[in-house]
Amino acid sequence: MLLQFDPFRDFNRLANEMLAATRAPQAMPMDVYRLGDHYVIEFDLPGVDPDSLDLTTENNTLTVRAERTTAHGGGEKTEPSYLAAERPRGTFSRQLMLGEGVDLNGIAADYKDGVLTVTIPVAEHAKPRRIQVGHGGERKVIEGSTETSST
Repeated sequence: MLLQFDPFRDFNRLANEMLAATRAPQAMPMDVYRLGDHYVIEFDLPGVDPDSLDLTTENNTLTVRAERTTAHGGGEKTEPSYLAAERPRGTFSRQLMLGEGVDLNGIAADYKDGVLTVTIPVAEHAKPRRIQVGHGGERKVIEGSTETSST
């Protein structure tokens, strides 16, 4: 058996452990894309209790909150002694500013396989539309009258 020696491994581990105590939970990673007449936002939230999900809109701001708690198997009453704890726990929150061209009343959300999918329809007034161009007509000149006063 060959063991590799890394003189910085223990220093790196210690620094990571110290920083983890002060580090805030990472933001929810997301993808945003447009699919036809809808915007789709997908948040990666594995291990989140679906009952903890909370989505609100206010003044064109979408707020997403979720909570991941410590889960232990077996229902033991004592806290586990972790050998590694890399998955962030706690309450996560993210706010997105939505443009004027979305229908806030039509927002829908679904949570499946650790992914929260939020679908936001494009508002009718913001959808692209074709404008007819007239042709074949004569150019019309609008003439105005000027009044001159004689004194």
